[in-house]
Amino acid sequence: MAAAAAAAPGALGTLQAGRARLAAACCARLGPGWRLPGSLTGPRAGQGIWARGWAPAAGGSAPRRGYSSEVKTEDELRLRYLEEENRGIVVLGINRAYAKNSFSKNLVKMLSKAVDALKSDKKVRTIIVRSEVPGIFCAGADLKERVKMNPSEVGPFVSRIRAVINEMANLPVPTIAAIDGLALGGGLELALACDIRVAASSAKMGLVETKLAIIPGGGGTQRLPRAIGISLAKELIFSARVLDGHEAKAVGLVSHVLEQNEEGDAAYRKALDLAREFLPQGPVAMRVAKLAINQGMEVDLVTGLAIEEACYAQTISTKDRLEGLLAFKEKRSPRYKGE
Repeated sequence: MAAAAAAAPGALGTLQAGRARLAAACCARLGPGWRLPGSLTGPRAGQGIWARGWAPAAGGSAPRRGYSSEVKTEDELRLRYLEEENRGIVVLGINRAYAKNSFSKNLVKMLSKAVDALKSDKKVRTIIVRSEVPGIFCAGADLKERVKMNPSEVGPFVSRIRAVINEMANLPVPTIAAIDGLALGGGLELALACDIRVAASSAKMGLVETKLAIIPGGGGTQRLPRAIGISLAKELIFSARVLDGHEAKAVGLVSHVLEQNEEGDAAYRKALDLAREFLPQGPVAMRVAKLAINQGMEVDLVTGLAIEEACYAQTISTKDRLEGLLAFKEKRSPRYKGE
């Protein structure tokens, strides 16, 4: 008993050190200059941290601005930077009508390039992922292309799909999936990688891979249980069941369900309303809040609270925090600059 008691402080110290390392790794994901709060490792971050932490990667460049501007290399993926009262909202639209927006090699490559550009763009506040094709969100992998692949090609290609979906999940700003149509297999996995999902009542969603004697390979076996619970996720994957918008809302797969409108974009309009709600908030706080939530959900509560403390510390020295206090004092709307 005495030996166990003597060993306890060492074990606790090991546990605390492990938690501190995890929190430090969390801060490292925010970029150069981030530090843990003093209660964990040392002095708090100094002034100017955010100017370094969110600078674009060396050699990178942000996409061209302008209302409804689009990536011109191909028309299968459209990147639009909204303007005026919607400035800061970016719409990523999939446009492969002839293939039901399915993931081809080219689309995966284009999506990866778009996400890579967005993640380092400080002016991006919220990203909406939608379809430009009525009645379809994304039908998953392009099976016509898949049947032409050698077995040795399939694994690496699925890995590329998984990687780009992970890149979407790791974007530092809020992401909203507007599901106005069919979202099957990889299409639903793409939506699951978004922070918030909104669906039309007529939308159809499901991880149907077991019908093809395979399993979800774009993160579905991991993200679906985290979204709706283990038992129900197993039931849906085992049965390859497809849910409509109301059923998806009932199980917690989507946050909002809307009756479809004549234009076929009810989910997109709701996503746009949500994005507008996010715009007035402090951009630094939004990014750090997302990181704290995402990292905290993967660990125990005590470690999660340490991550929250580390993330909160990064807001203290920002100009935005001081602007928020000043705006409150002067009874006006704050003018945040993401600094």
